Amino acid sequence: MSGPHRTRRHEQDGSRRAVVTGLGVVSPHGIGAEVFWKAVADGTSSLGPVTREGCAHMPLRVAGEVRGFEAAETVEERYLVQTDRYTHFALAGAQLALEDARYGRADVESPYSVGVVTAAGSGGGEFGQRELQNLWGQGSRYVGPYQSIAWFYAASTGQISIRNDFKGPCGVVAADEAGGLDALAHAALAVRGGTDTVVCGATEAPLAPYSIVCQLGYPELSRATDADRAYRPFTSSACGFAPAEGGAVLVVEDETAALERGADVRATVAGHAATFTGASRWAESREGLARAIEGALAEAGCRPEDVDVVFADALGVPEADRAEALALADALGAHARRVPVTAPKTGTGRAYCAAPVLDVATAVLAMEHGLIPPTPHVVDVCHDLDVVTGRARPAAPRTALVLSRGLMGSNSALVLRRGGTAPSRA
Repeated sequence: MSGPHRTRRHEQDGSRRAVVTGLGVVSPHGIGAEVFWKAVADGTSSLGPVTREGCAHMPLRVAGEVRGFEAAETVEERYLVQTDRYTHFALAGAQLALEDARYGRADVESPYSVGVVTAAGSGGGEFGQRELQNLWGQGSRYVGPYQSIAWFYAASTGQISIRNDFKGPCGVVAADEAGGLDALAHAALAVRGGTDTVVCGATEAPLAPYSIVCQLGYPELSRATDADRAYRPFTSSACGFAPAEGGAVLVVEDETAALERGADVRATVAGHAATFTGASRWAESREGLARAIEGALAEAGCRPEDVDVVFADALGVPEADRAEALALADALGAHARRVPVTAPKTGTGRAYCAAPVLDVATAVLAMEHGLIPPTPHVVDVCHDLDVVTGRARPAAPRTALVLSRGLMGSNSALVLRRGGTAPSRA
């Protein structure tokens, strides 16, 4: 049966399932899902001094930088000159994800069958700062025409779709840090609604002088100078979060379409919910996050005891960490004290909208490898949670719960299940 007929049939009987078939990662741990997973599984930390140009005098001392990334190796010059570093990450991540999914031009039945959805919090700050400095220092004739689009939150969605000729449903989610999970939810909704494939995710590049100055207004930002102590959620020494750049892009497909082209179904996007509680109202985030968890589990048809691992938001602020622990207790009941909880982002830094998407990629890999990665830098857990610390824990997780909260008040929860209705890669 041809593609259009297949799509209409599944729309009518409600059987379309959104599955993950490809992962593309650009992170402080390295480039590519395999390199990233090895570092995460080993409990490696890539936090270190901020070395980006123009940042040496800033009070932010520790962050997760993507080192050794050469955009020109994967992205054509005509796209590079139009875009900021955060979009370079997105273009590279999208290419890696498509390659990982073994999704090529021959698999595109129609350009309208593939969509793109991304999330971004900081936008193209580095590009924007450079062009504004040209304006102030030399005049308007020295400002490039791409200033009008490169800084914008939607730039990555637009450039991924243009570069690959994807003309299906496209969008950008501006929903605070939790928007990274919301972008995946939008992709899953588009797939269930009839789109065969959606390239989705989030990348950030907030380590430029102007961007850092903007972040210095966040009381939750860690000012620690020691990389081992800068980001330690759920501990008595929690002092905020270390920011990061990078991110992840996923290929999400209709399961039937994916299987028909011979793809490996790696995970199912089973449920999602989002709430809002207000900027920096961390005590109130307990209720909002709990309701998001309950909503995601309900959509996934999961009981609390079905959750095998929790990838925590892990802000690193005592009040916020306490609220998250209580939200888990509220939503999962007694199971909250037993389920393994992990926050691998303490080894990379918190990459704003991209942080939960990196967690989703990690969750997929953890379910495939039967291993729950540890939480770097964390030892003295002071909450009633089973936080995985020290070294990775062998397990056989089949259902993962990924959590995210934003500094402006958004809460989001996503439920992933290992594989699909057919055997997946081990």
